[in-house]
Amino acid sequence: MAIPLVLVVLPLGLLFLLSGLIVNTIQAILFVTIRPFSKSFYRRINRFLAELLWLQLVWVVDWWAGVKVQLHADEETYRSMGKEHALIISNHRSDIDWLIGWILAQRSGCLGSTLAVMKKSSKFLPVIGWSMWFAEYLFLERSWAKDEKTLKWGLQRLNDFPRPFWLALFVEGTRFTPAKLLAAQEYAASQGLPAPRNVLIPRTKGFVSAVSIMRDFVPAIYDTTVIVPKDSPQPTMLRILKGQPSVIHVRMKRHAMSEMPKSDEDVSKWCKDIFVAKDALLDKHLATGTFDEEIRPIGRPVKSLLVTLFWACLLLFGAIEFFKWTQLLSTWRGIAFTAAGMAMVTGVMHVFIMFSQAERSSSARAARNRVKKD
Repeated sequence: MAIPLVLVVLPLGLLFLLSGLIVNTIQAILFVTIRPFSKSFYRRINRFLAELLWLQLVWVVDWWAGVKVQLHADEETYRSMGKEHALIISNHRSDIDWLIGWILAQRSGCLGSTLAVMKKSSKFLPVIGWSMWFAEYLFLERSWAKDEKTLKWGLQRLNDFPRPFWLALFVEGTRFTPAKLLAAQEYAASQGLPAPRNVLIPRTKGFVSAVSIMRDFVPAIYDTTVIVPKDSPQPTMLRILKGQPSVIHVRMKRHAMSEMPKSDEDVSKWCKDIFVAKDALLDKHLATGTFDEEIRPIGRPVKSLLVTLFWACLLLFGAIEFFKWTQLLSTWRGIAFTAAGMAMVTGVMHVFIMFSQAERSSSARAARNRVKKD
């Protein structure tokens, strides 16, 4: 990690990790003292706490890096966003698709009640993974034999969620890469399926379970398509931390849950057909640079900026008082201890960055095996 990047990562990392530990501690206390007696009250408080933490990442994207998210949606979809429970399905193109979802959720007023189906290892990440666990994210091992029971239990417990939530499900099962696309194309050829060009073949078992369980209490599915225009650099956590801007186009289309097919086989086919249509939609975007739906204003609210300033002032005051009280910087041992703490924070942030990019190393063989498992 280059020295200039360290000088950026260190203060941002300290801000996020220290504020996150405060939030995690409060979440843990509430989980033990309130949740056993009132799950609804716990969820309402936790929604606020999670937003206090996650808004810092929204600020990094919105204000620090200046990433511009352009939303394309019809009138019905735009007016419904954030006002109802929704299952979100999306293609998985970049390292920060989950952050783009957070930005749209924040604009829609449901950031604190945004959920996602994540790989199991995510919940062990300090601060962010722990906060996701307290917020009731669903963590899977990517083995249907192991995950079926976990997924169904996690979905069923959402039927009494007190505020509108979004549950994000990346049905491709993994991030798009050229190696994975090649594996998907080979699999499609062997099965007589349409060969994808811009998406992977969806793994529909989880989606079918989600629709089956959530029919009665989730009124809509939002089909989401994400793409970075050809003239814009691919956004990554590394580029964002360096303050480098990018542009991302997102198209959202609402489908009423009541209009979904009844049988599991037809629901699976519906999902696969959606991705065939999404593939053609992305072809058109690559040719024209836009989607057909109207561009909707989502702005850049100052809420994330104010929350980040609040944390920065609170922690700076606390640090000054702490160093005055302990006189930690008055001895070489104290200086060494402080330096070790700074190095640990830098290391943890480095792990975050590498974790966000981990799947890019997947080989074609590994991707091919993953496709066949479905």
